[in-house]
Amino acid sequence: MQATKRFSAQCIEQLCSEIEDSRGNEVFALGYLDDQGLVSRLVIRARGNKDSVLALQHWSGDAGPSDDSSHAPDVLIHNHPTGYLVPSDEDLDIAGHAAADGTGFFIVDNRVSKVYVVAEPTRRRKRVLLDADTICAALEEGGSIARKLESYESRPSQLGLMRLIIRGFNEDSMVAAEAGTGVGKSFAYLLPAMRYALENDERIVLSTATINLQQQLYEKDIPLVNGTLEKSGRGSAVKAVLIKGRGNYLCHRRLGETLRETELFDDDKDDLERITAWAETTATGSRSDLSFLPAESLWSRVCSEADLCMGLRCPERERCFVLALRKEAADARILVVNHHLLFADLAARAEGAGYDSTVVLPPYTRVIMDEAHTMESAATSFFSKEFSRLSLYRQLGRLYRHRRAQRLGLLVRLAALSRQEDKLDDGAEAVQFIRDTADALDESALNFCRAEGNFRLTPADESSIAAALTPLLLELRKKISALAGLIRDMLETVPEDSADDPTVWEIKSITRRLEAIGSVCGSFIEYQERPEEVMWIERHAGRGAAAKSSGADWAVLTVTPIDVAPALREALFEPNKTVVCVSATLTVAESFTYWMNRSGLGYTGTAAPSDKAVLTGRFPSPFPYSRSVLLGVPRDAPLPDDASYRTFVDQAVTQLAETAGGSALILFTSYESLKSAFAAAAPVLEEQGIRCLKQGDDDRSRLLQAFLQDRTSVLFATDSFWEGVDAPGDTLRLVILCRLPFRAPNEPVFKARCEALENRGKSSFMELSLPESVMKFKQGFGRLMRRSSDHGVVAVLDGRLLHKRYGEFFLRSLPETGRSFGEFESLLREMERFLF
Repeated sequence: MQATKRFSAQCIEQLCSEIEDSRGNEVFALGYLDDQGLVSRLVIRARGNKDSVLALQHWSGDAGPSDDSSHAPDVLIHNHPTGYLVPSDEDLDIAGHAAADGTGFFIVDNRVSKVYVVAEPTRRRKRVLLDADTICAALEEGGSIARKLESYESRPSQLGLMRLIIRGFNEDSMVAAEAGTGVGKSFAYLLPAMRYALENDERIVLSTATINLQQQLYEKDIPLVNGTLEKSGRGSAVKAVLIKGRGNYLCHRRLGETLRETELFDDDKDDLERITAWAETTATGSRSDLSFLPAESLWSRVCSEADLCMGLRCPERERCFVLALRKEAADARILVVNHHLLFADLAARAEGAGYDSTVVLPPYTRVIMDEAHTMESAATSFFSKEFSRLSLYRQLGRLYRHRRAQRLGLLVRLAALSRQEDKLDDGAEAVQFIRDTADALDESALNFCRAEGNFRLTPADESSIAAALTPLLLELRKKISALAGLIRDMLETVPEDSADDPTVWEIKSITRRLEAIGSVCGSFIEYQERPEEVMWIERHAGRGAAAKSSGADWAVLTVTPIDVAPALREALFEPNKTVVCVSATLTVAESFTYWMNRSGLGYTGTAAPSDKAVLTGRFPSPFPYSRSVLLGVPRDAPLPDDASYRTFVDQAVTQLAETAGGSALILFTSYESLKSAFAAAAPVLEEQGIRCLKQGDDDRSRLLQAFLQDRTSVLFATDSFWEGVDAPGDTLRLVILCRLPFRAPNEPVFKARCEALENRGKSSFMELSLPESVMKFKQGFGRLMRRSSDHGVVAVLDGRLLHKRYGEFFLRSLPETGRSFGEFESLLREMERFLF
């Protein structure tokens, strides 16, 4: 074929010149097509000899034009100096790999007069950049979104945020944006994301930290945006799919297995019958669609689990809710997920599954992380590994149990399938050995927790760990290994026609789970050889069914990475073209440094600095804080280490809530302080008809619902209520932050991270403790103002805010408000005038 049919004249001239400069040797080049399908731009990558040239494998992402959607070449090109344009075996191998990505492969002669097309390039769709003015018009007065929202007001901060996100998409950049309460961040990222997905036929992942936001995006915000998007030439809106973790979906096969069990208690039988009836009518199989909340112990026996899934071998695959969801997701351009599910997908890809195929999610290259301030915490939770005797009991119970002289469980079924009933006694004995060892380990682990409630393994405690803990960990790992070996021996004799029996599939999965517990034991045994991880034990207090038959308390043994930033950088930020991170709290004293370093976006470590641009922006809340919020800090408040501090807090909480007439959220950093203040305040407040609610008396959702329904109630709460509480209007007029939310210094993971910073010559207080506390402080402060019409007081009862130099970091991180920094009695008077 004549080269002029495939190359522009300029490229022919350039390639001829390069070959001549290489003395007629082989040259390897990347080619980029123009709108007519001609190679119109070349990038020379390597030069060789008369017989060969390096075909550098990492051609994707190199030297692409700034407006190219993939930054990958359209065609790989090299010359044969002999003029014989038949591909060699090596040529065909390279062409095959390139073709998998849609990249073509051409061979030319030294004069570039002829070309042999080994593989045709896939014509890439021309990338459509977003027009910021057009998209922002939807949220300006009279715009397509604005007209659909009741009492809508155009917000400059929202438009500024949207323009930053549009830049992130257009420039293939990372984005970190702090958007204050009321900015309207959901629309600010949905409009660019959905428009980009529609115009460029790309898949975009929206990840959130809470189910509530997932539901709001999918059920309310996305349909509204879809309804206002102009139809493209294809005439369809953007398809979105809501995806939860597998454990949220019913598995028909496992439901059938559970129905065949005979030893369920009567309470379980009633709920199981209700689930069975629901299973025949539900369209999604999602637990959230149930009209009641089944016990976790029952749901765990009927839900879908990745390592128990038989995939295409499953007899119920035609009715599988997860497979149906996967098909929907494969056809969608917007995936609404949660952080944990996203991390599961990213981890599998980083470990070798690759970025071009479906893993947990279909492939994607652009991600939006809402509530991004939770990224480090969510990643820490995901990458941690743990077990307890209760979790071990659950796995063992599925293998073997007996009730009223009846033997039940997977081992019983495996013995029948393998025709090795004689080994069932050995299996039952092995299960009991593991239970006994787990009991002994649990007792020893609890002794290490002492009064603090937790214990971190360090070299300082080497002798006591070696004497009381290590032997039991070794024994448990050994007993688990013995049981796994017995099961594998039995599996080897299962007839071939029974290899796909669900029993075989499930028992293999349970065995892998037990071996994972053995692996955690191994990490604990080798704790001194694993400086990048922290091994720690925590006491859990038993209440209700969880500890009904197994003692009041139990220990959880956990392995946690000290630093998740490298994993986040490698799995999230490096492979993706655009990652938008947005939250109401990403800065400390107007700087993104702390969050960027902890999340991996600013992390470099020993790796070369990333060449990806990071766009940052702060977009203040449009709410009128200066006239609607009074920040009160009593100058005479004692410091927390003063003996009189608790008495002061108990009295101050009572008087403040009484003066406000209730409608208060009181936030503590410890449950002991909460109980003390509640005991002091509740009798006084309830005598005045003010209902007092206390965290721990009910589950979080019901407690919050009760608070929202009673406008004068007062809620005493700790850690989890510092964020995620949305109580607009007169339901919440007073927020009391009893103490600055510094992390307890004895928390194992926190302490290990502080030590790691100190070992690198950094200040753990300035690098971790202070900025983390400021971020949480901002979240607590943010509970008050949820609507522009809200009005109220935030009182801080910690004297350090005014008397310590670092107090300025907290104050500088808040919006401008009214202030009352006098004596406590003065604060009471000013608060009363402000509220009434």
